[in-house]
Amino acid sequence: MEKRRVVVTGLGAVTPLGNDIKTTWENMKAGVNGIDTVTRFDASEYKCCLAGEVRGFDPALYLPRGEVRRTDLFTQYAIAAATQAYEDSGMTAESIAPERFGVYIGSGIGGVSTLIEEHVKMLEKGPGRVSPFFVPMMISNMASGTVALKYHAQGPNICVVTACATSTNSIGEAYRAILHGYADAMLAGGSEAAILPLCFAGFISCQALSQSRDKDRASIPFDKERGGFVMGEGGAVLMLEEYEHAKARGARIYAEMVGYGCTNDAYHMTAPDPEATASGRAIALAAQEGGIAAGKNVYVNAHGTGTPLNDKTETLALKKAFGQDAYKLHVSSTKSMTGHMLGAAGGIEAIASVLALHEGVVPPTINYRESDPECDLDITPNTAREAALDYALSTSLGFGGHNGCIAFKKI
Repeated sequence: MEKRRVVVTGLGAVTPLGNDIKTTWENMKAGVNGIDTVTRFDASEYKCCLAGEVRGFDPALYLPRGEVRRTDLFTQYAIAAATQAYEDSGMTAESIAPERFGVYIGSGIGGVSTLIEEHVKMLEKGPGRVSPFFVPMMISNMASGTVALKYHAQGPNICVVTACATSTNSIGEAYRAILHGYADAMLAGGSEAAILPLCFAGFISCQALSQSRDKDRASIPFDKERGGFVMGEGGAVLMLEEYEHAKARGARIYAEMVGYGCTNDAYHMTAPDPEATASGRAIALAAQEGGIAAGKNVYVNAHGTGTPLNDKTETLALKKAFGQDAYKLHVSSTKSMTGHMLGAAGGIEAIASVLALHEGVVPPTINYRESDPECDLDITPNTAREAALDYALSTSLGFGGHNGCIAFKKI
């Protein structure tokens, strides 16, 4: 049987850089910093006060007002991103059978704001005042389920929860669903809305967040002075489609998806394995499946969180996957601009990888000043760069040891 091919035909995102793909991508290429002082709550007494917040988002553009009140913000971000990707792809109800259309949209944390609000309500007013919508607003699978409901997608539907690797695994598993014939099209990605006092306090307690008060020296991946990540939020979704199906309906194709690697460190609850054995293997698996050899035509959107351990481990992982040829890679971390969007991070970074291929532009790692000998690859410091790219890789390394890497090819 001839191998099925998988292509990207639609993109959608709500991010700290913009509430649509065009705005987000233009700001990303321009090196705009989407990180600023938290406005959702008073963070002045916290050790961390910066975040990559989504600004000016109107859920009523995507949902009836009655439904807005019955959906958590993370679901709203997912619906917005999925709607954009669906419309961008030109897909219609008539162009695909419902049972051949699936949705894999994950979230690392899910409806945590709803959980907190309803818990406070119960303590203050009693159990009888808890909303009947509490459970469906809170559970992480509701973003994927709601998007499927909107588009009558009766095919495969899974909510992946693998912390920071959530979106990358969602996209990778959706790729496999199409590759192996279980679906003809999939909306895949992730969403997160966790910029809340409790989540801030938790990440601060586990010493994960940057304590810089300067927004231009907070999310600084691969910089020697990096001290932690900055929380971000949003949603990012891609439309993946079987090539012949896309071709038959005359769809615009951004890129072809050609590989996926998925491993686990089995090392520590939060820290990456310093030997980068499993993370390097995830990258190698995606590259091998995609037929990618390192060279000047390969872009890597690194996980690049800006934590001391992640960035040097990821540098080593790329060297283990590509050897000395790792120095030929174009690498950057767009988290320097968006912050760490947690369960949505891999989604926006996959989109950045696809658009980098599509336009021949490598987005920068901004606010980079101090070089680190343990992070010595070409990380595209501060300014975007034009490049004749043939392939792109997007990597994600999550709490729990989850590693994911997805590969795209210019078409």
